[in-house]
Amino acid sequence: MRADRVFGYGAALGFLADLVVGDPRRGHPVAGFGRAAGALERRMWRDDRGSGAVYAALCAGGAVAAAAVARRAVASSPALSVGLTAAVTWSVLGGSSLAREARAIAAALEAGDLAAARERLPHLCGRDPRALDADGIARAVVESVAENTSDAVVGALVWGALGGVPGLAGFRAANTLDAMVGHKSPRYLRFGWAGARLDDLLGYPGARLTAALAAAAGGHPRSAVRTWRADAASHPSPNAGPVEAAFAGALRLRLGGTLSYAGRVEHRPVLGASFPPPAAADISRAIRLSRRVGALALAVSIAVSVGLSAAAAAGRPDRARPVALPGGVR
Repeated sequence: MRADRVFGYGAALGFLADLVVGDPRRGHPVAGFGRAAGALERRMWRDDRGSGAVYAALCAGGAVAAAAVARRAVASSPALSVGLTAAVTWSVLGGSSLAREARAIAAALEAGDLAAARERLPHLCGRDPRALDADGIARAVVESVAENTSDAVVGALVWGALGGVPGLAGFRAANTLDAMVGHKSPRYLRFGWAGARLDDLLGYPGARLTAALAAAAGGHPRSAVRTWRADAASHPSPNAGPVEAAFAGALRLRLGGTLSYAGRVEHRPVLGASFPPPAAADISRAIRLSRRVGALALAVSIAVSVGLSAAAAAGRPDRARPVALPGGVR
């Protein structure tokens, strides 16, 4: 079976499994990778970029190598190849978990239970919820839904289309490393630099595709594109900026502004300043947009895989064929 068909069937099955089943409660492969990476970090940590670069290379490279070995082991069986692709796609996608956590916070806000919403917010993002009111929590959820649509769905599918199972595993490994050591705390400012830059690099194509699909699927394409072009560059993250700005325009909501991470206050630029701030009811709108973007990203990634396979086939020279000459002479 051709590689594009393996990816197409496997990615579709994995996407459906994430939609229907969601993440496994126990034994999640990404959690296992995180535990292994955490154990290695405790051994390797030094307050310098070089050690962090070696650490990031070992973790991400190890994930890619393991995936490549697994792919090679099942290469002779189309059914096993599709099954492996489906299983890895399911394990690296997080669309259902993202929607579930966002809905739980929305339900708490709509019920007027601010304490429950604050308690649930750390399941979705790293912001300090203690000083947030209902609107502040709603804004944090909408921004997290936007950013994680790229990180937990679209980016993985893009790298799956480009690199198959190793691409899926490598992207998720880099994204997990960024969550673990990529933040600008005193401990990880230098050690986590390489992991953060690797995540920025691998996240670049998925973030732009997410922004484009949000503009196409959000109902307000002109607002999405205009906000993306006007405000994305002022965001401190090269990948979250386009995604959050496009979601802001597509949903016609004002995002950005002051936020707090573990007591550290950041004043981020406002995205979509002319729009109203999010409220609890807007979380469901953001989830629906995220779902549409994910489905479109699946279709685009399969199309990219087919196109790459066709281009590779066209570039291979045909095998020489015997030519019949007159009189039976060859």
